[in-house]
Amino acid sequence: MLDLMFSPEVAEARAAKKPLVALESTLVAHGMPWPENLEIARELEETVRMGGAVPATIAIVEGRPWIGLEDRTLAKLAHDGKQIAKAGATDLAVHLARKTTAATTVSATAVLAHKAGIRAFATGGIGGVHRGDTGDVSHDLIALARTPIAVISAGAKAILDLPRTAEMLETLGVLVLGYKTDELPAFYTRDSGIPVEHIVTTPADLAAIVRRHWDDFDGGGVLVANPIPADAELDPRRIEAAIHAALAEAEATGIHGKRLTPYLLARLAEVTSGASLRANRALALHNAEVGAALAVALGT
Repeated sequence: MLDLMFSPEVAEARAAKKPLVALESTLVAHGMPWPENLEIARELEETVRMGGAVPATIAIVEGRPWIGLEDRTLAKLAHDGKQIAKAGATDLAVHLARKTTAATTVSATAVLAHKAGIRAFATGGIGGVHRGDTGDVSHDLIALARTPIAVISAGAKAILDLPRTAEMLETLGVLVLGYKTDELPAFYTRDSGIPVEHIVTTPADLAAIVRRHWDDFDGGGVLVANPIPADAELDPRRIEAAIHAALAEAEATGIHGKRLTPYLLARLAEVTSGASLRANRALALHNAEVGAALAVALGT
């Protein structure tokens, strides 16, 4: 049986039946440079607390799956991020068996959060189908389809093929709900031109739908598409040009697989003079707000 470890704050929240919100650690270790990564990690946790819920940042630490991290552990993950492994759901058994440390991606965080009984998970953007004909599809989509958890994100990362990612979500049977939007967000921008069929406007409505999805139909994951705040979105033409340039550089240098996304995000930060990092920060905090509101509405 999986032996989950709980931080004191999360353990107390579980005992008191307080609402919990899962947060991923890959954003901390690999998504942003030091020391901004630690700052945003702490901001995300505080945003969840201000929303009336308890944050549970998830990671594998020396072979143990931790649900919630004490600040010194969070700081170490942020500082040592370049040396820390990046674990998807399929990598978890390896790190547990070998007693290694790893930051958890969306897929791994979703699986461990579900094991801990957490039903709301706030992240930046999910993985998806990569551009071109590489056949590279993130396991985030498979894990989301299988795992009954609500993932609040600003859509899929803009570096991906968003139309094909939307098609894959439909194929896999992932319920997509637009939170105050009728389009799938494009991460750095609010609009993608890809319609979302179901729109929700309140945490209560959102909670009612996901409860029915899970309790009445044994449904899997729910993607809550929450656009970046309007005052933080980037110019679509500028960011698309930057993405094309970064993708061309990655191809020329042979960067693929798990190394690709961190590389592209880092290059975008350089090309946009930090604008992409500021946008990433804003959308992640907005997702944490909605995640907390959902967790409170769900009552867990």
